[in-house]
Amino acid sequence: MGGMAGSNLTFRVMEDLGVTIVTGHYSEDNPFPIEAVLCEKYGVSRSVLREAVKMLTAKGLLSARPRHGTWVQSERNWNFLDPDVLRWLLERKLSFQLLTEFTQMRLAVEPYAAAMAARSAGRTEVAAIMSAINRMVAAENGDDDPLTSDIAFHVAVMHASGNRFYAQLCDMIDTAARFSIRATNFFKGVAQASAADHKKVADAIVLGDAKAAESAMLFLMQEALDLIAFAKTQTTRPPIIATRGIEIQFPAE
Repeated sequence: MGGMAGSNLTFRVMEDLGVTIVTGHYSEDNPFPIEAVLCEKYGVSRSVLREAVKMLTAKGLLSARPRHGTWVQSERNWNFLDPDVLRWLLERKLSFQLLTEFTQMRLAVEPYAAAMAARSAGRTEVAAIMSAINRMVAAENGDDDPLTSDIAFHVAVMHASGNRFYAQLCDMIDTAARFSIRATNFFKGVAQASAADHKKVADAIVLGDAKAAESAMLFLMQEALDLIAFAKTQTTRPPIIATRGIEIQFPAE
């Protein structure tokens, strides 16, 4: 029981330190505190703190050397594919640049994943895709959650590609899509994504039509990218979008 409590404590310290690093609280101007100061601040042992620092070091946020202390790494060294790092980034002021880069990454990956799924998806994988589509349709009638059903669809397609590297990206896509889908739906002026447009991808996968699946998914990704680009030009956009309890704040860029 003590081990579980210690583990939870470690994750709590890691979470808090991760947010403070990503939001710029600790930097060259405000160096990372020494071990004793942090142990006192969080009321934890050195072993708990060191484990939290080790986890943040593995994510590229910190670097530590004996007799040289611990310091915050440059943002270019952060592991943006780590779901925790990405979540912390998205929880700070969400910039159009970050939204754009994430959507560009999806555009480079998901259309081809859909094509691969059309070629190789088995019965189980197709069932997961169609289940997500049915959930999206139900969401349009108020009988399911529009966000989680949308994410479930994209994750199911990634898994159906049969590519183990693509499957590894699913946690990252799940994390970031929770923010980007809300934003792009807002820019489009709709409460949720179109189940019909997503069903075009699913139907092409079921038919084994790789070209049509790729084209239909490319449409979804390009539409999102175009919406972000358009929204960036609008001077009348609200500074904060509040959706399902989460505020998405857009700074002037």
